[in-house]
Amino acid sequence: MTSLVNTNNNDFIAVVIQYRLGAFGFLSSDEVFRNGVVNAGILDQHFALQWVQSYISMFGGNASQVTIGGESAGAGSVMLQDLAYGGTQGTSLFRNTFSASPYLPMQYGYKDFVPSQSYYAFATAAGCPPTYAYGNSSQSIFRCLVAASSQKLQNASFVVSASGVFGTWGFLPVTDGVFIQQLPSQQLLQKQLNGQHLLVGNDANEGPLFTPQNITTEADLLAWLRLTFPLFTNDDIAKVLLYYPSTNASVDPMALDFATNGISGPTALNESQVGSGQQQRADNIYAETSFVCPSYWMAEAYSDRGRASYRYQYSVPLGTHGTDLTAYFGPVLPNQPADFERAFMQILGNFIVRDNPSISADVANGARASNPSAPNPATNWPPYSNFAPYQINLNTTGGTPYQAQPLGAPFNVTQYANATNDITLVNAYTWEGGRGYRCDFWRSVAALVPE
Repeated sequence: MTSLVNTNNNDFIAVVIQYRLGAFGFLSSDEVFRNGVVNAGILDQHFALQWVQSYISMFGGNASQVTIGGESAGAGSVMLQDLAYGGTQGTSLFRNTFSASPYLPMQYGYKDFVPSQSYYAFATAAGCPPTYAYGNSSQSIFRCLVAASSQKLQNASFVVSASGVFGTWGFLPVTDGVFIQQLPSQQLLQKQLNGQHLLVGNDANEGPLFTPQNITTEADLLAWLRLTFPLFTNDDIAKVLLYYPSTNASVDPMALDFATNGISGPTALNESQVGSGQQQRADNIYAETSFVCPSYWMAEAYSDRGRASYRYQYSVPLGTHGTDLTAYFGPVLPNQPADFERAFMQILGNFIVRDNPSISADVANGARASNPSAPNPATNWPPYSNFAPYQINLNTTGGTPYQAQPLGAPFNVTQYANATNDITLVNAYTWEGGRGYRCDFWRSVAALVPE
C-alpha cells in the first residue's frame, strides 16, 4: 500500500488485514452452525474492523473516517460487510467502501444441499466420514474434525476445492440468517446498507480466467450453461440466450480479436481481445453474473437516501480480471503509464480522504497529453443513479505496441507502452450493448443462481 499512500501525500493510513480461507474460513453445515459459526472468514474481517475502531487513533488515524476496500473476493467481502446484520450498523465501523470487481459467487443457505455436501466430502477426506458417528453417540463429525491435525484439514480442504466445477470454489460465504441475512442481489435492491459512500467498478474482460476456453459452438455454450447454472430450466436458459444473442454458431480460429469501444460496433457480447463468438459469449456471461452486475447493483444501492456512489470501468487493454490491481497499488505494468497510475491512485485517495473520487484535469489527462489542462469528466465525477447511470471509463490511447501474454489471456495479445490517458464519461446502462438491461435480468433470476 506504500505507493498508494505516498502518491496521496501520506494523507491516510493503510491497514491490511488477513482472514481464514477455504474450509478454515467457510466450512458450513447445520452441524457447524450449531457447534460454532459459519462464515468464519467474514467474521475475521469484521473483527479486524472492530480492532481498527478501537486502536487506529493510536496510529494517528480517525476512526470516524474509515474506508474499507478490496478487489475480487476482497471486493465481494467488502460487499458482505456493507450488508452485515441487515445493514443496521450504519457508519459505526466504516464510512466509505471501495469495491473493485466485486466477486459474488453462488450463495446458498448455510445448511442447503451444496454446502452440506462440501462439508461431508471435507469430513470424509479428513478421516471423519458421515459413518464416523454411527453407534457412538458421544462423538460427532464436528468433534472428529476439531481433533484432526491442521495438515490433514488443509489437505481435505484442497481435495474438495479441486473437485468442483471449473470456475467455482468448494467453500464460500453462505446465508446464515444472522450476519449475512439475504441474497446480496435482493438486499442491495432494498438498500439495507452500512456505510455512506461507494466507489465501485469492474474490468473490461472479467470472465476468461474462470471460463473453460474450449467453447466453440452453441452446443458447447448450452452444455456449459447447464453445468454452471444447475437450477435453470430449459426456459431459463432460453432467456439467457435471448439476453446474450450471437450471430455466429462457431468461431473462426484465424479471426483477429480486438477490444470493443463499449458504445458502437461489436460489443462484449461477442467480441474482445481474448475471444469472439461463442467463447466470448460464455466469458461475458460469467463476467456479468459474477463481477460486473454485482458492481452495478452496489452502485444502484448507494445512489440515494443520503448516500452517493461512483462507478468506473478499467478498460486498459487487455483488462482481464485482476489486471487493474497494479494500477492503484503498484508496481505498474508496461501498459500502465505513470500518468495513468497517478490518476487512478489519486482517484482512490481522494475518495478515501474527501468522499469523492474527482481529480484535477492535469492529473486526469496526464503530463504527456497535448493539453494537460483540457476539460476532463473526472474533474467533476457524477454520482451514479438510475436516472443518470454514468460511469467513468478509465482507458489509455496511443503508445507503442508490443506483444505479451497477460493474466487471463490464452495467447499473446497486443498491448501498448508509453500510452496517454484516455478518461471519458459513458452511460453504464447502455454500455456494451445494454449491460444494465442484462444485469436487471440476472437480478430477476437471482434466486435460481443463487446470488
